[in-house]
Amino acid sequence: MIKALTLIVLVALTLTSPFLGAMEIDFSQIWQQASLDHQIFFELRVPRLLLAFFSGALLSLGGWLFQTLFRNALMTPFTLGVSGGAVLGTGLAVVLGLNTVVAGVALTALFGFGGALLSVVLLLWLSRYIIHRGTSSLLLLGIALSFFFSAALMVLFSLASAIQSHAILHYTMGSLSTMGYTQALTVAVMSMMLLGTLYIKRFELALLGINDEHARLKGVDTKKLTYFLLLVSSLAIGVLISITGPIGFIGLIIPHVVRKLYAKANHHLIIPTAIFGGLFLSACDTLSRLPQLQSEIPIGIVTAFIGGPFFIYLIIKGK
Repeated sequence: MIKALTLIVLVALTLTSPFLGAMEIDFSQIWQQASLDHQIFFELRVPRLLLAFFSGALLSLGGWLFQTLFRNALMTPFTLGVSGGAVLGTGLAVVLGLNTVVAGVALTALFGFGGALLSVVLLLWLSRYIIHRGTSSLLLLGIALSFFFSAALMVLFSLASAIQSHAILHYTMGSLSTMGYTQALTVAVMSMMLLGTLYIKRFELALLGINDEHARLKGVDTKKLTYFLLLVSSLAIGVLISITGPIGFIGLIIPHVVRKLYAKANHHLIIPTAIFGGLFLSACDTLSRLPQLQSEIPIGIVTAFIGGPFFIYLIIKGK
């Protein structure tokens, strides 16, 4: 009953999303190609919905992966500093004026991936010194890296021009605004790449989710698998954040919600996690653009309002 009700609410909010915005849409004019309503609906609203859905799916899968790899309910790319590294890399590209495309690849996306990969490399290198202290120490290490990346971003603020500072500030709040299908399709490709990788490796991940020793006894090269999955997830998350900015707590909330709704083994929850994540972020985007609001609320703020209390709840419950 709860699962069905949750799905109905999320799907309803998602389907409402393309019809909400600063300008009201006349449904009878949507199919008239020469009309403004047609252009707004198919060039702005539909691409935004696709971007929201695939962004939510990617972030949820990233959270599921990190929680499985490190066997800790609070592990996500956001809490481990991977998102912070991607934000710093993209911010650096903005300050350097590298808002261009080379060989079909946006330099901001490349810098975002580089920042995410740098944070993963730092995390793995530093984790060697706390290998016997459990995942709680790794979580604290990730939080420390997040603070470091935030401080470095403040340095960029001080070096940037007024226009660049405004662009970085707007970017750090998270945004799903888009025009055309290029960005939505890029994120869709990254999302499907991560989904396909996790699905192919789902049985190895099931063994790794128990413990490293058990996985190695079953013939899994745990170190190689971990590095490979972190590389793929860093690429996907880095590209995503270079487009949307940081959108926190999706990777924390959705895997837990899906585990509550579906009483299945963890490796069977990959596809439901992606679907629920996409619907949830699409619903949050709908709430950020309610007609009663004077202006659009940045999506990162909406997810933080929901995710912050949920994060506190997890800590208090000790789960």
